[in-house]
Amino acid sequence: MHWIAVQRAPEAGGGSGVVAGDAPALVDVDQALDWWALQFTPLVARVEGSLVLEVSGSERLFGGRAALLQRLFESDAPTVTLRHAQGATSLLALARLWAQTPDASLNALPLQALAAARVHLPTLMRLGCSNWGQLRALPRAGLARRFGAGLVDALDRAYGVRPELYPWLTLPDVFDAPLELSAAVESAPALLFGARRLLAQLLVWLRARQRGVLALELLWELDARRSNALHVDAHHLGSGQGRLELRTAQATQDMQHLQRLLGEQLAQVILPAPVLYLRLRSLQTQTLAGESHSLLPEDQRQGDSLHQMLERLGARLGPEHILCVQPQADHRPEAMQTWSPWKPQPAVQASAGEMSEQAALLPTWLLELPQPLAVQGQCPQYHGPLTLLAGPQRLESGWLEATVLRDYFIARSEHAGLVWIYRERLDQNPHWYLHGLYA
Repeated sequence: MHWIAVQRAPEAGGGSGVVAGDAPALVDVDQALDWWALQFTPLVARVEGSLVLEVSGSERLFGGRAALLQRLFESDAPTVTLRHAQGATSLLALARLWAQTPDASLNALPLQALAAARVHLPTLMRLGCSNWGQLRALPRAGLARRFGAGLVDALDRAYGVRPELYPWLTLPDVFDAPLELSAAVESAPALLFGARRLLAQLLVWLRARQRGVLALELLWELDARRSNALHVDAHHLGSGQGRLELRTAQATQDMQHLQRLLGEQLAQVILPAPVLYLRLRSLQTQTLAGESHSLLPEDQRQGDSLHQMLERLGARLGPEHILCVQPQADHRPEAMQTWSPWKPQPAVQASAGEMSEQAALLPTWLLELPQPLAVQGQCPQYHGPLTLLAGPQRLESGWLEATVLRDYFIARSEHAGLVWIYRERLDQNPHWYLHGLYA
């Protein structure tokens, strides 16, 4: 058995939730520290304001004890400074941590470092006991009668004679964190300051679970006493509460992107009353796949991805102002797709067999309405005579609606480049039409 005791140093803010760098304060630093510790071992418990971790069962997963300890002590803990100590038992590790003597032996540890002995400390000091060794040298039966069986049991556990059992900490399946605001907030954009703290807490939870968030909701509670009549709009539930829902196309741990989305949406909210409480909940998460990073600077991705840009535009302009294409099962080029308002949702990759070789030859720009072409002799004209390069590609479709019988050709114009034209096959004197342009 190998135990590690961890505690926040006094300069870490004393519960203020300060984190390193420019990151926002956390909502609950102790809870975030619990989640951070669970990535190293499932045997984590909180004792007297400190954390104890039993890591012997996780050593092989990290390549040995030395590698595990290096990873633990060099990782980014969710506080500024951590103190730690190690030992063969949890009480030994805790005693070394509290006494700030990381190399002290069991017998030399002071009685103040044993939680079960603190209540009896004045009496024990009068008996001449000042360290663990002197206390353990006393008769067990008399020690139990005078001070109770709990003190003897604690000594046995500290020396490894009895097993150590704790109520082990676990990660919640769903992130749900409340935040009481220090003052009433009357402007919706000002809620972003409190939301940043909730997002920082969410990031610790996501990293511990090795997941990314796809959907989350921000809720707020209104102070109904400050408003004569609460109006109900798209963001308010009519019961003194408001709600915003965020969805992303890809699972992410990018809190800056989520913060920008929240800022865009909060800028469109009008609060009917001041806000007193915030709550952030995860609605949908997904396991993150590993990403390979290139050592070459030119291969490193710069800026935001496409879906992040679309999500930001959708939050600012409204999703109805951003259109996306939806493929349709129709052979007519003008009916192969429809345009609908874009919604952030996980992208589904199309299989390679869904696009035929003929579809790959379609032009990059399709005219909304085919343009009739003039014909001189039997040669269609578009900024001069057209030279047919490929075709015909015969199309027969639309039996349930208007029947379409067309022969498509790829043609070249001296001035317009490659164009996509067709002629009707039902007419005795077929008419030619321009339907697409190749960029």
